[in-house]
Amino acid sequence: MNEEKTQNESLSEEAPLTKKELKAKRKAEKQELKRKKKENKLREKDKFHRVRGIAPYNRLIPYIMETRNTSQNFIFDSISMEKIDKYIKKKQEEGLTNLTLMHVIIGAYCRACSQRPAINRFIRGQKIYSRRKVEVSLAIKKEMSLESPDTVIKVVLDPSATIEDVYNAFNEKIEGYRSNPNSSFDKLAKVLNYIPGILLRWAIRFLRLLDYFGLLPRALTKLSPFHGSLFITSMGSLGIPPIVHHLYDFGTVPVFIAFGSKQREFKVRADGSVYKHSYVDVTYNLDERICDGYYYASAMKVIRGVYKNPEVLDNPPEKVIEDIR
Repeated sequence: MNEEKTQNESLSEEAPLTKKELKAKRKAEKQELKRKKKENKLREKDKFHRVRGIAPYNRLIPYIMETRNTSQNFIFDSISMEKIDKYIKKKQEEGLTNLTLMHVIIGAYCRACSQRPAINRFIRGQKIYSRRKVEVSLAIKKEMSLESPDTVIKVVLDPSATIEDVYNAFNEKIEGYRSNPNSSFDKLAKVLNYIPGILLRWAIRFLRLLDYFGLLPRALTKLSPFHGSLFITSMGSLGIPPIVHHLYDFGTVPVFIAFGSKQREFKVRADGSVYKHSYVDVTYNLDERICDGYYYASAMKVIRGVYKNPEVLDNPPEKVIEDIR
């Protein structure tokens, strides 16, 4: 009797759904898919927000200075390397074997974004937006040779990132590229290269138009090195001074940092003794529309404070300040 019941139950479970039940099931699946899409869309929007609570003058500036290359300012600075060299050596002994000055500079910039969030803004469609994450683009080669191809990697960091967070994120990306040099960005560039020149020109213009209105698919902006918080390049590995790099009018990157090779000079102390001073020159190219000079100066003080005391990067900041709405 029990066996018959079990058989009847299994048959009833496997019985085909009625048209009404099938229709209800499909409707429920569509609603669930719609809900997930809406959640993903909201999650993507939450990665940045429109900055509205600024002075009318600041809202007007992007309409007067329409492009990044007509809105750029430059800062030339030097990084004293005495404390940073000791810090890098210490962290390398602790296991961060490939740690370099580049990681410290990026860590310092993340720390500045956590305390001065306006430097993590960007202009799109003549409107000012603010990011929650720090998206850093870096041009690399598979090998240090003239024939080695270039590519660009992009790493997403929290403003509260420690030096270990920065190191691990970049190591993972760089090692991943060097073991498999066909990155997603390379594949996208390869596809675009199949388009004939005259059509490619119009295709890029169309992408610019979509970008202006914020209609570029997130799949593209995730791959694009021109959409982010910061572009950084090292001239130190080439043994030359830092270049003054332009900003890109395509995309959203408002800051470009370049740093050169280590330099040494003799200096005289107040007591008359002579010592050897090592330093690295660095240039900052800034889109002045995202915040004013006073704010940039304040952010630079945060960055310089990290260079003077790099140990602060061992721990996240006590508080992360959010940008105004």
